Amino acid sequence: MASALAMSRAFQFGTRLAAVSSSSRTRASSSLSLVVRSHIYNSSINRRTLSRRFMSTTTTPLTDEQKTELQDKIKQKGDEIRTLKDDGISKDDLKPHVAELLELKAQLDPSSVAPKKKKQQQQPKQKKQQKQNKQQNQKPKNDDAESDYITPRAENYSRWYNDIIRVCDLADSSPVRGCMVIKPWGMSLWDSIKNDLDARIKDHGAENAYFPLLIPKSFLEKEAEHVDGFAKECAVVTHHRLTADPSGEEGLIADPEAELEDPLIIRPTSETMIWHMFKKWIVSHRDLPLKMNQWANVMRWEMRTRPFLRTSEFLWQEGHTAHSTYEGALQDSKDMLFQYADMCEKLLAIPVVKGAKSPSERFAGAEETFTIEALMQNGWALQSGTSHFLGQSFGKAFDVTFQDKDGKQQDVWGTSWGVSTRLLGALIMTHSDDAGLVLPPRVAPVQVVVVPIPPKKNDEEGKVALNDALDNLVADLKSKGLKVKVDDRDYVRNGAKYFEWERKGVPLRIELGPRDVKGGVCVFKYRVGSEGKETVNLDEVGTKAAEGLDNLQEYLLDSAKERLAGNINMMATYEQMRDALEADEASNFDGPGLYLVPWKCDEENEDKIKEECKATIRCYPTDVNEAGMWEGKKCFYSGEDATHMALFGRAF
Repeated sequence: MASALAMSRAFQFGTRLAAVSSSSRTRASSSLSLVVRSHIYNSSINRRTLSRRFMSTTTTPLTDEQKTELQDKIKQKGDEIRTLKDDGISKDDLKPHVAELLELKAQLDPSSVAPKKKKQQQQPKQKKQQKQNKQQNQKPKNDDAESDYITPRAENYSRWYNDIIRVCDLADSSPVRGCMVIKPWGMSLWDSIKNDLDARIKDHGAENAYFPLLIPKSFLEKEAEHVDGFAKECAVVTHHRLTADPSGEEGLIADPEAELEDPLIIRPTSETMIWHMFKKWIVSHRDLPLKMNQWANVMRWEMRTRPFLRTSEFLWQEGHTAHSTYEGALQDSKDMLFQYADMCEKLLAIPVVKGAKSPSERFAGAEETFTIEALMQNGWALQSGTSHFLGQSFGKAFDVTFQDKDGKQQDVWGTSWGVSTRLLGALIMTHSDDAGLVLPPRVAPVQVVVVPIPPKKNDEEGKVALNDALDNLVADLKSKGLKVKVDDRDYVRNGAKYFEWERKGVPLRIELGPRDVKGGVCVFKYRVGSEGKETVNLDEVGTKAAEGLDNLQEYLLDSAKERLAGNINMMATYEQMRDALEADEASNFDGPGLYLVPWKCDEENEDKIKEECKATIRCYPTDVNEAGMWEGKKCFYSGEDATHMALFGRAF
């Protein structure tokens, strides 16, 4: 679907997937599985395999030119690995890059990857003594997978982001490279977004449906720009069955006799499949507009992944509409962008810049792409949702026509629009701090956590009084529509409970103990926005909590708006922007921000700027361009008459 939702187009190696079923004939027609055959080096390649391969196959010495070329490649790959480490890449995602580096080194010098000689067997006592000495001399290592340490943002923003996801139980890495496991706390956040947005989509007139995961390759070939835009990201199913390798060397292999005539693409987006169905469903102008939405997963093969922001598989919604007029389709795409922006602001407390993409950044096959861009705390932009005016390209590619009121056949106009789990990354990087996750109350899975402090063991009267007060307090909170969790775990200390819920971003904690009950009060502690604790009468808990959470939602939105306004640099020269951005990296916390400048639309100059300082046009902001702010100004790069006001910046 959207380039907005696509992440990088940097897929450097082709990948083919074989969809297969059991070799058993009785199950061959019903069972379908996938075999990945990737042209990138498998992370399981080890030094022994590399050594055998190159010692056995390299028979002629390398020329000086070949050695120089390999040395350059090794240096480039080493630099790339260091950059990936600085960006906070996981160990699993780093393995293929390390394997590629080892293979390059093996080509240059096979002995460099020769298996290490086994050490002489030591006596048990000697080994035990050496182990004790080693343990005494070594400092304890910080295992990221087990540690609850959060790297400060100012130290390394990328690591901070990864730490938040791990420590706050949002997601975990999976055995499949580039894919993540979304844990319950993270999934509950996506559910909150989904519930809010699903109601908006239905109010927009779209109906939910579901379309196949597998798309015939021939479908993608029907729309030229579309296939060019997604070709390098597609995972391909080429076979429908596995079989045992006759040689016994590889175990299971794709059965050569089970190759598909028309390979199947695991959907990167569903335009082609849906427009194929639109051809069956649309006959007359009475069938229009036709609006469909689906909640689904998609696959876009990524080389450099980052949880929620850029993964090979991700969750999203994709809306697809067909219209009888140009005006109807264009307005539909703009209306949905407004809904995305409104949802981000009211639910997630994230202000966004609405605008149009430059021609080079448009969705493949679209005449116009509209986007919402959010600003993260490190000064980088994050494309958070897109809506595309497709014109008649897909209608013509799939021969979708309708009979108008005059009985004439007309081509259909189309749109598509979507947001994904990338919004969870935006949520984390907009509000969270060095202590953990910070959640706006409206999206929080738990808005109020109540921690009862039990009386002494023999105080039966105190227990009864506490339980009665607790029941009344929870009922009062729920009567205000608040999502409440009572943490009465008796095997966890109160301090540990406070620490846990603060890290997970729960907006309000309420403490209630025997002394509080006797005094007719309880204690409020907000995650952010209010210093210290607040004593509240028990008969005012529901009202005070609802008011306090509304204030907290407003506080987070106002803080984010202030950050956005303060990080848009107006009317800078190109040299000023270049000098500020060329050394700016994702790991830097306090970056220079975004640049709103006069610009003459020129794809060649756009590419030059991207190469010189890695900045891209995030959008042509709607408000300033509709106001004609660019009129009478010169392009900050070429010096020619400006055609737009453009928002430049680094982006995730």
